[in-house]
Amino acid sequence: QVQLVESGGGLVQAGGSLRLSCAVSGLTLSRAVMGWFRQAPGKDREFVAAMRWSGANDYYADSVKGRFTMIRDFAKNTVYLRMFSLKPEDTAVYYCAAAATRPVLPTSRNEYDYWGQGTQVTVSS
Repeated sequence: QVQLVESGGGLVQAGGSLRLSCAVSGLTLSRAVMGWFRQAPGKDREFVAAMRWSGANDYYADSVKGRFTMIRDFAKNTVYLRMFSLKPEDTAVYYCAAAATRPVLPTSRNEYDYWGQGTQVTVSS
């Protein structure tokens, strides 16, 4: 059974930083693709970032490029989303997602097979 467990959300002031964690179990990670999405109240879930577990490449939404970074820890089977220079518009529930394998880094939620429960990030102005 595949499980994705997120943690690390919270309340932060604008300009601050947070690190979200996503611990993965039950999935062969060598060819997996990992992604982060977010959903603000009243809005659709939107793509934030994606990377191959192998680290071969990554991709970011324009809204977070240069401020957010995905990294992974092989020993802990955990992927992180490091968020810097946070803005109030970054406030959302953040979801970790995984796909067993994809030829191209997916940016659509429909292309991911597994999801975490979400973690709230609130950025105050």
